[in-house]
Amino acid sequence: MNEPSVIFVDDDPHILQAMAQSLTLEDLPVACFEDAASALRVLGPEFEGVVLCDYNMPGMDGLDMLQQVRAVDDAIPVIILTGQGDISTAVTAMQQGAYDFIEKPFDHDELIELLRHALEKRHLALENRRLKAQLRQMAKPGPRILGNSPAMQRVLATIHPILETSANILLHGETGSGKDALARYIHENSPRSAHNFVAINCGAVPENLIESELFGHEPGAFTGADKLRIGKIEYAHQGTLFLDEVESMPMPLQVKLLRVLEERMVERLGSNQVRPVDVRIIAATKADLKQLSDEGRFRQDLYYRLNVVKVDIPPLRERKEDIPLLFHHFALIAAARYDRESIPLDASQTARLMQRSWPGNVRELRNLAERYVLLGPAALDENEPAGAGNISGRQTLAEMMDSFERSAIISALNACHGSIKDTMVQLGIARKTLYDKMKKHGLDKAQFKD
Repeated sequence: MNEPSVIFVDDDPHILQAMAQSLTLEDLPVACFEDAASALRVLGPEFEGVVLCDYNMPGMDGLDMLQQVRAVDDAIPVIILTGQGDISTAVTAMQQGAYDFIEKPFDHDELIELLRHALEKRHLALENRRLKAQLRQMAKPGPRILGNSPAMQRVLATIHPILETSANILLHGETGSGKDALARYIHENSPRSAHNFVAINCGAVPENLIESELFGHEPGAFTGADKLRIGKIEYAHQGTLFLDEVESMPMPLQVKLLRVLEERMVERLGSNQVRPVDVRIIAATKADLKQLSDEGRFRQDLYYRLNVVKVDIPPLRERKEDIPLLFHHFALIAAARYDRESIPLDASQTARLMQRSWPGNVRELRNLAERYVLLGPAALDENEPAGAGNISGRQTLAEMMDSFERSAIISALNACHGSIKDTMVQLGIARKTLYDKMKKHGLDKAQFKD
């Protein structure tokens, strides 16, 4: 039996039978009980339906049952059926938290409308609860690597064996592909997580300042150096130093960095004293460092020092299966930041996202999710940047169709929190068809429950 949408309690078996038939015909699954105690035993805080009960019942009456239901979860709507003489009591029940009451003999259509409104309110309450739980989870410190695509699974399979080591890592990927997030993930899941994660963008710091930024300086080392400054390398002692856009590092500075890596010592500008440092280097680049080193534009010896383990981060267009999950994640974060609601994407909206080429990769997707929370679905109407054609043509038509189908199902399951019934409705397919397609794509509804 499907999980009931309505729990109905009445001590009259004839009324129970009639109500069961009536609600079933209205596509409202119902569980009937002759007494309140039996009904309460099946209730829990995750119950997604409504309680409908008679007021006059032996043992526990409707008012007592209301209090018991509210003790389980005060957001479960309770509707009380009352006789002519119970109206004043029903009003009292409303004051004590009942959703509504309906007078006997009741109008069938009126009752159905009331039940559907109550169900809608219950679903909204549970959705808000789940969203708040997700936000609390995301508020916990530490980066997360999101993605179930084969491409991202290969990335995780590469880094997990080296998390416990101090091996230097070279991250290679396009702008916006998530190199910074992956570097932070590696640090937070390593034995160095209790110490500093220090990041510097080698391309954003002026050439005349980057040496001081990395190595620090003593007072008087150069004009304007009026006090001691600890450099990034020294500050990252026992932690992790993240060098973004390392291909932009000036050649003379590459020599000094190589010396640090070889000797594990650092010398501040203006000082003759060397200091021991224990630091893990994670370097990131969008360029082909091997080619640059072969051309003499990057030191070859430094390249091999940094490239102990190389991780290629796939662009978003090569892992489109992850788009629904990532978008949902970023939208929830934006909703919390701006105190807005995050409305899940439907299948057609997901399809539109899947058709984009995403030249800005995950960063572009995150920005779009933020605009979506602020502006609503109109944010999705933005045109793709000029010249950003669809690059998925390397796939066959069958592969593209499979990829889209999988992503659409994942999006619907995320939006429905793993509810098969709701997912069927959103996608407009039969239960067996949905199960068959989930099996085909290796999806388990338990993955999507909060």
